[in-house]
Amino acid sequence: MNKILELREKRAKAWDATKAFLDTKRGTDGLISAEDEANYNKMEADVIALGKEIDRLEKQAILDAELNAPMANPLTGKPANPKLEGKTGRATDEYRKAFWNAMRTRAGEGLDPTVKNALKIGTDSEGGYLVPDEFERTLVEALEDENIFRRLAKVITTASGDRKIPVVASKGTASWIDEEGTIPESDDSFGQVSIGAYKLGTMIKVSEELLNDSVFQLEPYISREFARRIGNKEEEAFFIGDGSGKPTGILAATGGAQLGVTTAGATAITLDEVLDLFYSLKAPYRNKSVFIMNDSTVKAIRKLKDGQGQYLWQPSIQAGTPDTILNRPLFTSSYVPAIAAGAKTIAFGDFSYYWVADRQGRVFKRLNELFAVTGQVGFVATQRVDGKLILPEAIKVLQQKA
Repeated sequence: MNKILELREKRAKAWDATKAFLDTKRGTDGLISAEDEANYNKMEADVIALGKEIDRLEKQAILDAELNAPMANPLTGKPANPKLEGKTGRATDEYRKAFWNAMRTRAGEGLDPTVKNALKIGTDSEGGYLVPDEFERTLVEALEDENIFRRLAKVITTASGDRKIPVVASKGTASWIDEEGTIPESDDSFGQVSIGAYKLGTMIKVSEELLNDSVFQLEPYISREFARRIGNKEEEAFFIGDGSGKPTGILAATGGAQLGVTTAGATAITLDEVLDLFYSLKAPYRNKSVFIMNDSTVKAIRKLKDGQGQYLWQPSIQAGTPDTILNRPLFTSSYVPAIAAGAKTIAFGDFSYYWVADRQGRVFKRLNELFAVTGQVGFVATQRVDGKLILPEAIKVLQQKA
């Protein structure tokens, strides 16, 4: 954690130096020379690289904490009473152990994975090729972008059927009334949004040798891989899904967020347009609002200043705290389009008005026979989920000129 804080402070200082360089090199027309532009780009690249390294270290810290978490319940009973206060149902350690034993066990062996054949692992021609030489205890994985949508949205669980969500379509008003005057009627009108469930799934094939290697940590790998695949596909739909066989995203043409600003240029964003987007959102929603955009869009607006001469983008120097634009948190996602003609490049609003509905969690299945001829076992994970923006005015988007 000290390393992360050190890098955050280093990034903040590098950004201050970059801003100072840019301010001193601007001409009377507000532009800089090609040579100074190249130097600025290099300094900015260093700031971006530090930010990515901070993200990597923070994700590694979270993963280390998960893998180093205790696997057993603490002793909570008195010495004279050995009965422990444990979890029940599918949360019990017994259920978890039995589940993963079943996942590891090959077909025909029952639940006892200790049955071995008579082939020799020391002789290649008699079975040695079937046994991996050695597995490193640490699995090296490529890092992916962090999934942010579920952290910002409202997540609910549904049992069956569509979930009907009542929404106030319009609100009544009060009126000034003369003495002995009639109080006019002013009723609220209501509507409803229906959330269903779309099926999302993925499959992993694992060799029998890998399943029977006691060194390799199968459980966390499968869990993380399923979570990564399903999470990435979910987030893509929550942003750009069209509602056809998948959730309706906030950037969808129908059912998505309201248009806040259309830029004057097809490939550029100005300070005034960011400010217009900020104030296009009603004040009550701004209290919990965040910016979400592509990394390339952040780079494009990094040079912009507000009316007080402060740069819009401000780096965070506190661990776990996102960078900000106009004092509101900034998140990035690769599923938000980059700057291009007609693209919706920035979303700003209160994302708790986007509801994610899970239908009874995720389902895991083991396929023993399908890949038996290749010595592999398949694992399938499926999930039924839907997502919709319940109140379109709670999120505004900035769209590039067509």
